[in-house]
Amino acid sequence: MTSKLNYLLLLSCLIGQYIIGQEIEVKEEVSPNIILIFTDDQGYNDVGVFGADDIDTPNLDQMARDGAMLTNFYAAQAVCSASRAAILTGSYPNRIGIHNAFMPNSKKGLNPKETTLAEMLKAKGYATAIFGKWHLGDAKEFMPNKQGFDEYFGIPYSNDMWPLHPQQGPIFDFGPLPLYENEKVIDTLTDQTNLTTEITERSVDFIERNKNNPFFLYVPHPQPHVPLYVSDKFKGKSNRGLYGDVIMELDWSVGEIIKAVEKNGLTENTIIIFTSDNGPWLAYGNHSGSAYPFREGKGTGWEGGQREPFIIKYPKEIKSGITIDAPLMAIDILPSLAEVTNAKLPDEIIDGKSGWSLFTGKTDESPQEAYFFYYRVNELFGVRYGKWKLYFPHRYRTMNGQEPGKDGLPGEYKMVDLAEIELYDLESDESETTNVAASNPKVVATIQKLVDEMRVRLGDSLKDMEGLETRAPGIID
Repeated sequence: MTSKLNYLLLLSCLIGQYIIGQEIEVKEEVSPNIILIFTDDQGYNDVGVFGADDIDTPNLDQMARDGAMLTNFYAAQAVCSASRAAILTGSYPNRIGIHNAFMPNSKKGLNPKETTLAEMLKAKGYATAIFGKWHLGDAKEFMPNKQGFDEYFGIPYSNDMWPLHPQQGPIFDFGPLPLYENEKVIDTLTDQTNLTTEITERSVDFIERNKNNPFFLYVPHPQPHVPLYVSDKFKGKSNRGLYGDVIMELDWSVGEIIKAVEKNGLTENTIIIFTSDNGPWLAYGNHSGSAYPFREGKGTGWEGGQREPFIIKYPKEIKSGITIDAPLMAIDILPSLAEVTNAKLPDEIIDGKSGWSLFTGKTDESPQEAYFFYYRVNELFGVRYGKWKLYFPHRYRTMNGQEPGKDGLPGEYKMVDLAEIELYDLESDESETTNVAASNPKVVATIQKLVDEMRVRLGDSLKDMEGLETRAPGIID
């Protein structure tokens, strides 16, 4: 017995010495940096890899070659404030009471009780910043520093909400456009020529200062929303006039941000996303973008209103040069980033689902069975279901037959009533020209069932639903 015990003691001692003598590898979790670049009113056809042949976008094209481009990515709504609320909260904007575009001095804003992408990542130890356009309420209670952002530089709402608006007087009565640094107004803008450059410089500086810790950088550019402004270094450079010049400068900005990431050795561990808040503002003619080959633009539920260019780069997990055709929506960005960062999802109900497996090639299917296209206050216009897009009767605006504006002056829309349910096969008819509802009754019935379920959750102002899961916006008494 004593001999056996001595043997076991000797064996354990030898094992202990072996373990002590070995290098034990401990895998330390390294949180990825996240950069979200979000332009304003940029059309699907305004990037080279998405079809533009008259605007040079070398940095975005290279970003697509280094990462993945999504051909069926949707903004959550075809208007500024609602779209921004969705990408920052993972919720359909009508769930959280955000509608249309907030005007200056609005008493409403993104409720501080909502969990933003910045707050989610800040809880993981991220440094957070927003440089650009906020547009989720300009009262102090709703501004970025109250919504999870450590740093803010930019404008509180759209860049046309100022005294130089072409319809100032007859329609609008805008005050001065303030430029903020955190909670302080540091300037009143009368010229936006260098704003894209200043936003870019702030972004590069933020990356430099936070290269040794995880960071979330949100860059919601005010451009190419009208009025169009471009610095001298890109003026007259494109083949699509001033609008093209603006896009070239935005592409330059993307390039400068990528250079800063590379310079600081952060490329492998940085997720960079580029997309836009909604489609082009067609009323402005040569000062608007292009959604070609899609129908209509900003302010509509048609494909041109919400299908956006989308590029994501993350060398550590996303293969280079891939194209993803499965549908995804802005509501899915927050849960996707929660998955890759191991962040805790908001306690509140959200609508988004993680698309990270789609980005990384583990699946080729959308995380959602269907996507719902709301507009106005809470009016359900349409549904994307697989390759199908179904529309319900509603009124929408169009330039069809109307003269668009020119050189910064808007044309007038006309209103059109969609009289019956229409169904389009987007695989064979991406421009939505042929209604195939009559020949596909089973598809219509399937989508109708999904819609009935969604209306119980989020409602539809045309149906006067009650008892919904929706939450209220922030309101100042």
